[in-house]
Amino acid sequence: MSEYERPDRSEREPTLEDVRQLMGASTPHFALQIRNRIRNLVSVLPQDHPARIEGEREIRRLETLAHGSERRGAMQAHEHGLPSFPGD
Repeated sequence: MSEYERPDRSEREPTLEDVRQLMGASTPHFALQIRNRIRNLVSVLPQDHPARIEGEREIRRLETLAHGSERRGAMQAHEHGLPSFPGD
């Protein structure tokens, strides 16, 4: 859910629940979009705020997810992952 779908977010301090709602079931395809939403949400919070700490942890996870390859099942010894971006 975006800030446009939850206009009350702009009227109050972001919470852990706000971060968790944005995290949802993230996939490689949408990981960078979700990362940007979380970054925007928590950037106004102090470094030690629980929602910012959780958000930054999730940002790192989403970046790893986005730059990894999406696999279906176990990878075989002769297979290689596909890059997420041209040139990776």
